[in-house]
Amino acid sequence: MSNGTQKQKASSAFHIIAGLGSGASSAFLLQPADLLKTRVQQSHASSLTLALRDILNGPHPVRSLWRGVTPSVIRTGFGSALYFGMLNKMRQYAASLPQVPMASGQVKPLRGSSSSLPKLGNVANLTTGAMARVAAGFVVNPVTVLKVRYESTHYSYTSMSGAAKDILAKEGFRGFFAGFGATAVRDAPYAGLYVLVYEQAKAELSTFFSGGADNTTASASSSASVNFGSGVIAAVTATAITNPFDAIKTRLQIAPGKYGNMFKAASRMLKEEGVQSMFKGLSMRIGRKALSSAFTWTVYEELIRRSEKVLI
Repeated sequence: MSNGTQKQKASSAFHIIAGLGSGASSAFLLQPADLLKTRVQQSHASSLTLALRDILNGPHPVRSLWRGVTPSVIRTGFGSALYFGMLNKMRQYAASLPQVPMASGQVKPLRGSSSSLPKLGNVANLTTGAMARVAAGFVVNPVTVLKVRYESTHYSYTSMSGAAKDILAKEGFRGFFAGFGATAVRDAPYAGLYVLVYEQAKAELSTFFSGGADNTTASASSSASVNFGSGVIAAVTATAITNPFDAIKTRLQIAPGKYGNMFKAASRMLKEEGVQSMFKGLSMRIGRKALSSAFTWTVYEELIRRSEKVLI
């Protein structure tokens, strides 16, 4: 086996490991924001203030803020591992195709720059991001359903195994995929837009940090700053656009019998609660997504950059 092949396998494995570590740590740190988002989205009567007050007035406020952290870490950790692993493979494949050009006007990567990923055009960034996210989302959707219902006050589950048994008994195996349609409709444009905006922002911020010159060096601190700033910009943009699908997804996963499918849920929400129901939890989701995505991608890219230095 050649050294080149060994390096390629080690690099691919490390993309998965880096995704797992960055996703799991992000999920643990930001679980309170995710729990509050679920509580706010679960009904028209909920608000951030009421949800936070109910938790803080409870017997174990700190523990309650991290309720559902186990499925969150499992879902986000393994979901990120699958996502980054597949995204890396898809981007490598797309970069090898002669008909997939670089985006016009995109800056050349700096030596030691913020990016360790293949440079693609806008369409390829959009497509690979969307495909990888939907595929990973399908695999972890059962954990997502368990997480959302465990966080919601509509259920009184005391354990994850009890929640799984209840769903299986009442709804069958398909119950674990409740809301996947809305999740896919949300995740595909979100992930595609995220990768697209992220790469464009990195190009612009890299130029800014290098002083606009054709510089060939970039410090580790500037690389991390570029990645984190680009992650925030991309997350805010993609989150604001796709929030209606997230609100619908939450309702379907909490009460599939009441809302039926994505179109019925949207119609009922608009009829009973108005357009604002589509943007419930937006501020929480933007805050969480901006921090989560920026943190996850920054840690992921730094781990990849460092691993590639070791493998050279």
